Amino acid sequence: MNLSDEQALELLKEAIASVDAYYKERGIFQARFGFGRRPAVVVVDFAFGWTDDAYAGGSRRLDQPVEKTGKLLIAARTAKIPIIYTSSPFRPNSGDQPFKSAADLAQGFRPWDERACQIDDRVAPHPEDLTILKENASAFFGTHLAAYLIQQHVDTVLITGCSTSACIHATSVDAKSYRFRPIIVRECVGDRCAAAHVWTLFDLQARFADVVPIDEVLQYLAGL
Repeated sequence: MNLSDEQALELLKEAIASVDAYYKERGIFQARFGFGRRPAVVVVDFAFGWTDDAYAGGSRRLDQPVEKTGKLLIAARTAKIPIIYTSSPFRPNSGDQPFKSAADLAQGFRPWDERACQIDDRVAPHPEDLTILKENASAFFGTHLAAYLIQQHVDTVLITGCSTSACIHATSVDAKSYRFRPIIVRECVGDRCAAAHVWTLFDLQARFADVVPIDEVLQYLAGL
C-alpha cells in the first residue's frame, strides 16, 4: 500500500496518541531532563551531501532546520558556549568503507565528492568551533566528542542536524548514556521522511531526550 505523506502522518498521529495514552496510564517514560548549567551545541551532519538535493542523499526538507539552526548558532555564539560540528570523512580511495553508517555504501547514496562532506555555508563553522569527522551514526561513537565536552565542563547537549531517525537518534541515545542532558531543538532537526521524523521525535522525547521548541532554547541561552 502506497501512502502519501499526509496519509502516513494521519495514521502515525493515531499510533502516537495510542502509545502516549499507554505511557501515561502506566506512568512510565516521558519525564524531562531539563536544562543544565553549561550547554554546548552539536550540529550533526549538516553537510552539502545531505542538505543539497543535487546529491542522492540530499533533501530540501532540511532547508528549514538549517535556517533555524543558523538562528540558534547566533545565540550560542553570543552566549560563548562550545559549538561542535560533525560530518563524514572524504576518503574515496580508502579500503575502510563502513556499511549503513554516516557514509553508506549503497550505490549513489554516499557523497562521493569533497564538497558533499563540507558543512553547508548557511551554518558554516567559525575558526573557534570544533569539527569532528565521524564514521558512524552517533556523533559520540568512535570520536573524542564525550572527552571534549567533559573538558569543557558541559552538562547539556543542544542537538541539531540530520537525520532525525538515524544520526540524531543515535547521538541522543549516546549523549544520555554518557550522562549529558540531551536536548533536541525541535525546529533544528530534519529527516528525508516526514513520518520517520515525527515518530522518532516522539520516541526520543519519551525515553532518551527532551524535544524542546527553539524559542524555549533561545530563552535559556539568553539567561545564561
